[in-house]
Amino acid sequence: MSGELLLDNSAWARLGHPSLPQQRAETVAAWLEQGRLVVCLPFLLEAGYSARSGADHAALIGDLLALPRLVIDEQVEERALDAQRQLARVGHHRMPPVDLILAALADTHGLGILHYDSDYDLLAEKTDLSYQSLWLADRGTL
Repeated sequence: MSGELLLDNSAWARLGHPSLPQQRAETVAAWLEQGRLVVCLPFLLEAGYSARSGADHAALIGDLLALPRLVIDEQVEERALDAQRQLARVGHHRMPPVDLILAALADTHGLGILHYDSDYDLLAEKTDLSYQSLWLADRGTL
């Protein structure tokens, strides 16, 4: 696995947003080409959900499967469950399961997460999961 950043659907879905600075879009495109972005099953399922047809789904998932991919193992499952327990103790346990899994994957594999979702900052602040939280663009701009 050669990537550096786990790709979250919140960033993926906004890559074509008209308010995304062109320079940032070009940087992310270069990261995709260089294999610096990593995907996982929860991301692939979320991305595939947005497909408009069978052909669109096949093309989209085919392209995404060319990226480095992480598999959820027992260690990641335990980290995600533990993070949810930590959040429950402070009243924040209603975190989307996909976000918990991606954060646990990033923590386990020493990766950052490219996103546009404040849940990742909350996870980093309220749990012992450790990863770089990298916003696609400044919060509230897209």
